[in-house]
Order: sequence, then structure tokens, then C-alpha cells
Amino acid sequence: MTQVAKKKVLVIGGSRGIGAAIVTSFADAGADVRFTFVSSEETATRLSEKTKSTPIRCDASDVRALRVAIRDAGAVDVLVYNAGLFTAGDPLTMADEDVDRMIEVNIRGPYYACVEAARAMPEGGRLIVIGSVNGDRVPFPGIAAYAMTKSAMQGMVRGLARDFGPRGITVNLVQPGPTDTDMNPADGPWAKQMHEIMATGRHGAAAEVASLVLYLAGDAASGITGAAHTIDGGFGA
Repeated sequence: MTQVAKKKVLVIGGSRGIGAAIVTSFADAGADVRFTFVSSEETATRLSEKTKSTPIRCDASDVRALRVAIRDAGAVDVLVYNAGLFTAGDPLTMADEDVDRMIEVNIRGPYYACVEAARAMPEGGRLIVIGSVNGDRVPFPGIAAYAMTKSAMQGMVRGLARDFGPRGITVNLVQPGPTDTDMNPADGPWAKQMHEIMATGRHGAAAEVASLVLYLAGDAASGITGAAHTIDGGFGA
């Protein structure tokens, strides 16, 4: 995809799953890619060697460290915020710490990352946040806090689209449904229950989500902003 060739791309949370697929897609398209990781240095190194991208250790729950990492990366043409946490449980017994950490990574993280990247982002830049179809639909008990964080992303994206639109910077949200990753494998214990709800009856592939992100980063998507783009196999239909 020549539209992103040689552009500077920073992926927050890019070492595994959907993030790794996004890093790979941009690298294959000729972009200059950097990505953050938290703990799995070996996995990050393998991805870096495969894609000729640059790994950066950074915990997205630490807003100060996140800002420093984004500033140190310099002016980027595309920021993709993919870091996310999922913790489920009865809201009456769920630990406060678990809820607060999801808020840190799933709400505070993308907000401050987008704002920090926008400071130096050139005209026509792209801010893309990876959310979840659970921002629209909550089909199971125990995920109220998680769904809350994903719904918050929708308002954030709409607002930032207004704030940065005069500079030609678009802000978009991608909402995957069940996607085959280490965190949610296609043969996992909840797969059958998920597939019964979905129109396609299957998990999505991380590469499918990455393709949508790549499109939103390109010139053809310059008129698309402040929107949520659901890619869920009909999970929320």
C-alpha cells in the first residue's frame, strides 16, 4: 500500500496479536514503524527482526512514560493505540485495582497518547484507536467495567476528531469482535458460545483488523473521522 510508504508509524502495544499484525502490515507497506511492548522482550525482538521495526519498552498504564516514549519517537504520521486490558468478574466482588488498571490502559492511555502525538503530528496525520465491539454490545455478564472503558473511547474519538480536524488529522476507532489471538483463541473455551452469536460463525483474523487500520491510515480515508468502525463478523448485528 504505497499510501503509507515511508510514513512514520508508532503502534502502542504492538508486540503480539492484533498489534503485531498491525506492525507487520505497515512494515510490509514500506512504513517506518516503531512499536511499544511491556514485558515480552523476546517476542518484541523477533517481531522487530522480522519487520525491521523498532521496539520500545513502555507500559501504557504509566502516562508519564507513555508521553516520554511518544515524544522520543518524534513527529509521527500515524499513531495506532492498540494497548488494552480485559478483566471480567462480578462487579460486586471485582477488585478495585482491576477496574482502575483497565481505566488507566483503556481510557487514560489512548487519550493522552493521541493528545501527545498530535502535538508534533504533521498536517494530514492519523490517530487510530483499537477498541472493542463490547463498546456497543454487552452480551455476557461480568464485563460491565470493560465495556465501560470501550464505550468511553467512542466519545473520545468523536471529540478529538473535532479538535484536530482543522489540521487535517483524522481520528478513528476500530472495534474488533472475537479475534483469534493468544488472549482469545479461536479454539478457546468460550469460542463456541461466541460463534453462535456471530453471523459468520468464526473468529476474525488479526490480519483482517490490520487491513482496516491500514486503510484508515491511507489517503483514501482522509474524509473519514470521528467514527467507530466495527469488524466483528456480525457479533453485534
